[in-house]
Amino acid sequence: MKQYKKVKYYCLRKSKKNMILALTALFAVMLMSVPTKLAIAYYQTPTPQAILTLGGDENREKFTALFAQFYPDLKIWISSGISYIKARAIFQNAGIPNSRLHFDYRATDTVTNFTTLVGDFQKQHIQHLFLITSESHMPRAKAIAILVLGSRGIAFTPVSVPSKATQPESMFPILRDIFRSLLWIVTGYTGA
Repeated sequence: MKQYKKVKYYCLRKSKKNMILALTALFAVMLMSVPTKLAIAYYQTPTPQAILTLGGDENREKFTALFAQFYPDLKIWISSGISYIKARAIFQNAGIPNSRLHFDYRATDTVTNFTTLVGDFQKQHIQHLFLITSESHMPRAKAIAILVLGSRGIAFTPVSVPSKATQPESMFPILRDIFRSLLWIVTGYTGA
C-alpha cells in the first residue's frame, strides 16, 4: 500500500509538471504569434483605416478633432472620454460629422479601452488604427495595444498628444497592464 501511494504521488507530480510545461509552451506559442499577426496586418493594410482615441483628457478629443480633418474618410472611436455632449461639441466645432463618430463608454481603464473595442474593430474588418493618447500615457498604451490589438491581428500607428506631464508613467502601471493584457488574451478577463 505504501508503494502504491508513492507511485500515485509520483504520477500526480509528474502530471502537474507536464501540464505546466504544456501550458507554458502554449502560452509561448500564442505570444510569439502576436508579432507575426502584427507584421501581416501592417503588410496587408499599411495605412490606418480608423482612429482610436483613448479618453481621459479633453485635450485628446480636441487634438483628434483637428487630426481627423486631415483624414476625412476615417471613422473615429473615442473610448471612455469626456461627456458625450462636450465631446460632440468639440467635433462639431471642427466640422466633423456625427456619422464618423463612435463614442464608447464601456472602458474603465486603459486595458479595457482596448479589450472592449477590439471585437468591434474585427467586425468592421479594421486591421490598422491611428492610436491617439497623451505623450506621457503612450508607452503604456503601446504596450497594451501590442498585446491586445496584436493578438487579434490589428496594427496601430501611435500619435501622441502633447501633455502637461513632464515625466512618462512609471514602470509599475505598464508592467501591471501588460500582465492584465496577457490575462485577457488567455482568459478573456482583464482582472479589472
